[in-house]
Amino acid sequence: MQNRNVLFLTQAAVIAALYVAVSLPIALSGPIAFLNYGPIQFRVAEALTMLAVLTPAAIPGITIGTLLVNILGPYGAPDMVFGTLASLLAALCIYWLRHIQWKKLPLLSAMPPVLFNAVIIGAMIAYFFMDTFEWSNLLLFGAQVGFGQTVVVFGLGIPLVVALRKTKLLNESRI
Repeated sequence: MQNRNVLFLTQAAVIAALYVAVSLPIALSGPIAFLNYGPIQFRVAEALTMLAVLTPAAIPGITIGTLLVNILGPYGAPDMVFGTLASLLAALCIYWLRHIQWKKLPLLSAMPPVLFNAVIIGAMIAYFFMDTFEWSNLLLFGAQVGFGQTVVVFGLGIPLVVALRKTKLLNESRI
């Protein structure tokens, strides 16, 4: 039992560290920081959310990684709370949906990060960072965030899961 706990904690820590390591250079690079933050974002580290298909350790790993990256971001406390919440909810749902697959692809599992981020981050940007709240802003920002999430999660996250399944590095049966 102790070995399983150590493995779980190690996997969670590695996933959180990878999330930060992939995001940090972009977050600190000034002009291209928009790739991690804002309405049109392509946060490459979001592909790692799909690791929840392979291990429950991805749930705390992604959540902590997101919090750490959002601490550095331009949106402050709202992003630390709501961005982290969106990642936590997405990772939980990915894990719950992990067995529903089409041709061994976790397509349904890829939807929660797109939907939660589109709704929560879109609403956060529309509410906290616009002069006045308008539903059209919510729809616009939600669609933009959802687009970026779709590109990253489906374009990078699903291939990552497929590749890691072949290596068996993250295997739920080992936890």
